[in-house]
Amino acid sequence: MTKRALFPIGSKESAEAIKISPGIVSGNHIFLTGMTGSKPDGSMPSKPEEQFRSAFEKILLVLNEEDLTFCSVVEMTTYHIGLREHFDLFNQVRSNYVQAPHPAWTAVEVAGLRREGALVEVRVIAAMDGVG
Repeated sequence: MTKRALFPIGSKESAEAIKISPGIVSGNHIFLTGMTGSKPDGSMPSKPEEQFRSAFEKILLVLNEEDLTFCSVVEMTTYHIGLREHFDLFNQVRSNYVQAPHPAWTAVEVAGLRREGALVEVRVIAAMDGVG
């Protein structure tokens, strides 16, 4: 099976430095690396809503590499610091991105994330079979 990496503009150098692909096409699916809400300059916003929106915008950049949207997302796993504290706000932001048929979703509380100050990491799998 052939695999191919996806690198939105500006992501290749930092992704290659830690040996990851922001997205990888395998078969009819795209598997995305978990995205935190850091800004393009690498800083982490202090406001939860800004972090949540930034994470979804970064996901959208990867999906757009294959002309896909959130309609194509079939599975989402989110890892949270303070899940119960931020769930309603996170779900409100998430609802602005996901589209019917809504993806399967698992939300998990974690003790920590790789990025200092990150409140969430979002990982998705998207189908490339005409869903979007």
